[in-house]
Amino acid sequence: MDVSLIVIVVIVTALAFDFTNGFHDTANAMATSIATGALKPKIAVTISAVLNLGGAFLSIEVAKTISGGIVDESRISPAVIFGGLVGAIIWNLATWLLGLPSSSSHALFGGLIGATWVASGSGAVHFSTVVEKVLIPAVASPIIAGVVATIATYLAYKLTTRTNPDTRTAGFRAGQVVSASLVSLAHGTNDAQKTMGIITLTLITAGSLAPGSQPPLWVILAAGTAIALGTYLGGWRIIRTMGKGITDIETPQGFSAEASAAAVILTSSHVGFALSTTHVCSGGVIGSGIGKRLAEVRWGTAGRMAIAWLLTLPAAAIVGALAGEIASQGTLGTVVVAIVAVAIAGGIYAASRRNPINAENVNEVPALATTGS
Repeated sequence: MDVSLIVIVVIVTALAFDFTNGFHDTANAMATSIATGALKPKIAVTISAVLNLGGAFLSIEVAKTISGGIVDESRISPAVIFGGLVGAIIWNLATWLLGLPSSSSHALFGGLIGATWVASGSGAVHFSTVVEKVLIPAVASPIIAGVVATIATYLAYKLTTRTNPDTRTAGFRAGQVVSASLVSLAHGTNDAQKTMGIITLTLITAGSLAPGSQPPLWVILAAGTAIALGTYLGGWRIIRTMGKGITDIETPQGFSAEASAAAVILTSSHVGFALSTTHVCSGGVIGSGIGKRLAEVRWGTAGRMAIAWLLTLPAAAIVGALAGEIASQGTLGTVVVAIVAVAIAGGIYAASRRNPINAENVNEVPALATTGS
């Protein structure tokens, strides 16, 4: 396949991944605000989409980590990156169908690492960077967000214990509009950069950009727009799990969870840690459940989420490795991978129509939500 053509294919696929990232991760910013009634569902996703786009322009540190830190760009081709993206997209769609808030970021890293490893060997993967800027934040960030949210929730109830319940609810609902908006802004800053980094990496491997280059303005704009469009569609299946499946959220809890998550995500973006906003926001929601005395965390749901988190990197890596290997065989291989990926995506969408979840029924407690340990 002509170099310029495969580059175009990869860029389009990267933006498709960014789109799935948007609707997959809308829940991170808006699930708690929708669950508490602080924002109407459609208004929530609209605000989130606009702020995701704005957040894409705030920083490029995470993009630089991906374009020049995870893998050796001199030892891979655009076809390898294409395979990694396919692995990430399929995992995103599969977990969306199940309503599981898994990490789009780790799906991307897993797909890219798997495809690179098979194509060029383990030496082409910078494992020290993966450990430092991906794995350690993956473990630490939800714990930090959970602890902060636990403390914040406890204080929110403690300091307002004598406040009229209606006044307290109204006050924290107003606060949630601000805190949820901050999470959306932070999500755009962190997650849109990952697609910027992938497209920049593709342009570097194709010789269109020099090694170490920053994302061009058109890349930033395209990535921000794609994730915003995906966000606007609303990942209702995952919003339901985050908002109603983990714990019964009241407005003080929602505000505490969102504010804690926004602080952790924005801080990590500033230093270039490509963490998972899903992990952070889920940690914040669980922490808000623990922080309210006698609040109930549905540990069965939390456990299924944890299993999905553990499987994300290796599952996406396996699919990415297989897709990358086939795509590297030439034009026919790339076409075969594309057709299979589209067929799988179509099948997942068709399956989702059997049990549609939308803005009207998103606040119903999911059947998978269980209590106890």
